[in-house]
Amino acid sequence: MKEVKSQCDVSTCYLCSHCSNDWAMAIASHKKNYEVKKGQQIFSEGEPVTRIYFVYSGKIKTHKRWDAEKELIIRFAQPGDILGHMGLGNEPIYPVTTTALENSVICSVDLDFFESSLNVNPRLTYSLMKLFANELQESEKRMRNLVHMPVKERIALALLNLKKQFGVTEEGFIAIELSRQDLSSFAAVAYETLFKVMNEFQQSNLILTNGKNIKLLNEPELRTMTTDKILP
Repeated sequence: MKEVKSQCDVSTCYLCSHCSNDWAMAIASHKKNYEVKKGQQIFSEGEPVTRIYFVYSGKIKTHKRWDAEKELIIRFAQPGDILGHMGLGNEPIYPVTTTALENSVICSVDLDFFESSLNVNPRLTYSLMKLFANELQESEKRMRNLVHMPVKERIALALLNLKKQFGVTEEGFIAIELSRQDLSSFAAVAYETLFKVMNEFQQSNLILTNGKNIKLLNEPELRTMTTDKILP
């Protein structure tokens, strides 16, 4: 990553927006901004936690090794989101890897300053507590779906979740470009299975693809496939 001059307005990122106005000057003096190129990692699974990161622009994937050859995408981060918080604890180790999906800008503070921010900003502490609770609930839902949902339903659910999080472009495509490998990692299915199911969805006029762009043509039918499954 390349450190760059501050591009942050010290008001809109996760840290700034949950701290008191009096703390803004302290944040400004401790934060660092970095440019992250597409495909570049911010931190890797197993590394000691030294900094907490916040997305200023771009999109980031958070992923974890499923086995020696497969990975599972846990979530996607976009402007305003926090990264690295899952590594907080008695043994501060990053449990996941984060990689930029497009050229991005992030800001970060060292771990000691972030913990100091938690100590003097109750709103930040409360927000982080709710974030942990929400992520735990989503993780439990996802593990249930991995056990009980057939692959077609998992892929349909993944597409619906992407549209819910990122919205659509003016042309109606989901506003994030993902490789088929990343999409299969997010849906937790084999690449070959994803390829086959996506072709079936296209032939059934459920979706339209244009390179890495995906448009949902029949969202009600996709939702019907995931009946009784709770969308994250």
